[in-house]
Amino acid sequence: MTTTLPAPATGRTTVRATIPDVRNRIPIRQAIANSLTMAYRGVLKIKHNPEQLFDVTFQPIIFTLMFTYIFGGAISGNVHSYLPVIIPGILVQTVITTSIVTGTQLREDMDKGVFDRFKSLPIARISALAGALTADMVRYGIATVLTITMGLIMGYRPGGGAVGVIAAAVVIVVCSFAVSWIFALMGVLMKSASAVQGTSMMILFPLTFMSSAFVPVKTMPGWMQTFVNINPVTHLVYACRDLMNDGNFASSHLGWSLLGAAVVVLIFAPLTVRMYMRKA
Repeated sequence: MTTTLPAPATGRTTVRATIPDVRNRIPIRQAIANSLTMAYRGVLKIKHNPEQLFDVTFQPIIFTLMFTYIFGGAISGNVHSYLPVIIPGILVQTVITTSIVTGTQLREDMDKGVFDRFKSLPIARISALAGALTADMVRYGIATVLTITMGLIMGYRPGGGAVGVIAAAVVIVVCSFAVSWIFALMGVLMKSASAVQGTSMMILFPLTFMSSAFVPVKTMPGWMQTFVNINPVTHLVYACRDLMNDGNFASSHLGWSLLGAAVVVLIFAPLTVRMYMRKA
């Protein structure tokens, strides 16, 4: 860009200088690299603050023990028969609930001015958001492994074998990543981390408990069965049971779960990015 500068004091000549047109355009490759760097930062935060893992370490153990021994005899006659029902249900509930942390930590970082400091760096502005969501997948993985391990210790033997269990774990992590975009949007829009956490729990508690995760749907009132049958958590629980207990990859519930995850990402990812870019 060429700019005309004022003439010197003599008034005889005009000085023309070429000033570079600087624009904040980050190549896609660099944006991905920046996002991975931010994801590594998120993992380091977990390393230096291990108390952040309390929810994904203690909750799977406590919930698995509590629900199995409370409901096992009443629903399936004994604990061993109840394990194929409860382990996939607890797995879905635990990992989905863990996705709330995405929104709360995002809000905390924005309140502390962390993202304001990132804006002064020559990095893609979206990398902080993308990195945070990517780092939280580590939490989902930890919660998944602990829940399955606890079930195996208690005597659960998945009929789908290792392949079915791994496939179910991947499906849950993918769906939880999709759900995390909803809570990330809440983290961007709401004014405090406590508001994000409180509202998120109000949304997730009905979805997880009014599902097929813990008890047979046929034992519920008719009006509740209608909600439970269309509840996306119910489809995810059934999909995980099909994979873990039977190794069934052709389940319609699996298709609905993956389709639902794709729809959530397509809707909430652009909204979250747009609102984040306005505030970042």
